[in-house]
Amino acid sequence: QLQLAESGGGSVQPGGSLRLSCTVSGFAMDYYCLGWFRQAPGKEREGVAAISSDDDSTYYGDSVKGRFTISRDNAKKMVYLQMNYLKPEDTAVYYCAAPGRYCTGYISSAKSRFWGQGTQVTVSP
Repeated sequence: QLQLAESGGGSVQPGGSLRLSCTVSGFAMDYYCLGWFRQAPGKEREGVAAISSDDDSTYYGDSVKGRFTISRDNAKKMVYLQMNYLKPEDTAVYYCAAPGRYCTGYISSAKSRFWGQGTQVTVSP
């Protein structure tokens, strides 16, 4: 199975940027769709972004489209989430996740087969 470990969270002012990183170990990550979901206190899990295993197609939630960019480096066993123009409503714990072989439906469901411990992102003045 996969193990995932996030890093790069922190506090930033509105309009700022953060880059989250995720180290993947275990089973060959190039077999899996990889993604990020987030969860804010009192809110449901929200699919943020996903990247496919075969052609690196990317998928984004409507709330982050145009501001966040997901990428993967299979050789380095890393997944990244570049977050720009951050807003207070982006405040949440962000989790790196492996939904499964394909990304189909991940953004709407945020269902993941494996995920990490999460990293806190706080956006405030």
